[in-house]
Amino acid sequence: MSLRTIRILLWLPLAAFLIVLALVAAGLIRPHDNSVRSQMIGKPLPAFSLPSTRPGQPPLTSASFADGKVRLINIFGSWCIPCAEEMPQLQTLKQSGAVIEGIASRDRPADSLGFLRRYGDPYDRIGDDSQSALQIAIGSSGVPETYVIDGKGLIRLQHIGPIGPQDIGDILAAIRDAQG
Repeated sequence: MSLRTIRILLWLPLAAFLIVLALVAAGLIRPHDNSVRSQMIGKPLPAFSLPSTRPGQPPLTSASFADGKVRLINIFGSWCIPCAEEMPQLQTLKQSGAVIEGIASRDRPADSLGFLRRYGDPYDRIGDDSQSALQIAIGSSGVPETYVIDGKGLIRLQHIGPIGPQDIGDILAAIRDAQG
């Protein structure tokens, strides 16, 4: 083996280390998006009927989403800390004229109502999805998630995760787009 070959072989571990370091740094700078987008975007809401979480109110059904009004569906749970964090933003959306329907996922009605007393209640109606059947049917992978539903009952936008103050403008724009 020549001296030149030995010198090259001595630099190989350092070169390998630098390549691995560059890959790790690239992953830290631009982390991979692991969110799962719904395949239901652009499709109609599946047929459903959920009992109301509020005593004495009618069930929340898919038929009520085809009345010409653009609505938001917000999936939440009383056990969900990010759901509590987004409540001020939902109140802002409601004050801006958004109609928000809540879907209480894997929750007991008493716990949902307690959550709303603590953090505010931006919802027009709340459906009890204790088995997460609707949540799964519309392609939701967790809570909180918010969907813009147009007046024909088509899913127009999915917002994964808590709504932050920076998201309000985008959601209001999606509502305006859905109004046509």
